[in-house]
Amino acid sequence: MTHTDARPTTLPGRLVARTEPLRDGACLLDHLAPDGAAWLHDGRGFVTAGTAAVVPPADAIEVLRAIDHVPAERGTGATGPRAVGALPFAGGGRMIVPARIVERTRDGRLWRTVIEPADLGPALRAAPAGGTPGGYRITRLTDPQEWEASVSAVLALIDTGAAEKVVLAREVVIDGDVPFHIPTVVDTLCGTQPGCFVYADRGFVGASPELLVRRSGRDVTARPMAGTNQRAEDLVRSEKDAREHQFVVEAVLEALAPACEDVMVRGPSPIGLADLTHLATTITARARDLDTSALDLALALHPTPAVAGTPRATALAAIARLEPTPRDLYAGPCGWVDANGDGEFVVALRGAQIDGTRARLHAGAGIVAGSRADAEWAETQSKLEPMLRALIRP
Repeated sequence: MTHTDARPTTLPGRLVARTEPLRDGACLLDHLAPDGAAWLHDGRGFVTAGTAAVVPPADAIEVLRAIDHVPAERGTGATGPRAVGALPFAGGGRMIVPARIVERTRDGRLWRTVIEPADLGPALRAAPAGGTPGGYRITRLTDPQEWEASVSAVLALIDTGAAEKVVLAREVVIDGDVPFHIPTVVDTLCGTQPGCFVYADRGFVGASPELLVRRSGRDVTARPMAGTNQRAEDLVRSEKDAREHQFVVEAVLEALAPACEDVMVRGPSPIGLADLTHLATTITARARDLDTSALDLALALHPTPAVAGTPRATALAAIARLEPTPRDLYAGPCGWVDANGDGEFVVALRGAQIDGTRARLHAGAGIVAGSRADAEWAETQSKLEPMLRALIRP
């Protein structure tokens, strides 16, 4: 997937792809390389290894369409070549066309797509040794007093009418005594976070509940989430959470309007996950034309008020002023797109940036009129828990 720098498109010459079946029963994660990506949801998805091309997001579709793809069979359901990317919250980034993709389709079959010529050297190395730390240190980069001051600053901004919502995030760092083993973390998240999209971008790993956008042909789906509680009945009764959620739905509808028609809205309704319940609204639409890809739609939607606030410019300025560390890939668009423009992107939440023995985690909460600093702190702690448990298991 991507990292935060944007570079010119690098192509090793003409790219040729072939897709072939793999034996049934093979473990998908056995094919996840240290330099690879993962995208797993509801028993299907893909993992990658190596790099065939590095492209700016704007060039991804053009590069994919130039690949000469030879499928093994017709009608397999395998996607074949694609560009994958976890893009920074603040914009920019790059997409990766992987050299090797292993995909599990809806019927449970495994397919391997190899794109050549490509750099397969790093992909052939075994995953670095690592595991669960026997000893570790957790450091909060924002303490409760600093958090309360930041929440108060946002509430003062809201009182003046300059903003209606600002999402504040805080960072926690875990230092372990052994390197974290990324395939194990991915596998743990698949088992403990049902209903989420489990993603990995080298060391950027997480399980997001929030579908930013999916495009399949002309069919477009988004499922914005905002409003959080541990009890569904409390969430449904909360006027504060309903107001926070409505900001997000209105922003998504506004962003989709130029490119979509036949827009339908279902919700909001509470969606229960392993740790928390969120208000979610499902929005479906039809793309006006197929020139608008899933990646185009994701970039038009990002950042929604679910991770930034509203008005957007005011919220982003407050985030830059009040958050002590950059978000990097946290809360940015994360997903994939193919040569047809089809693809899926989530908001990169419930994640960690892992580098050897260190993991950086972020979690945020939406501040609106009526928010209390202690309650919002508790919400961020609940959102940190899934990754904390995946990294530090008993």
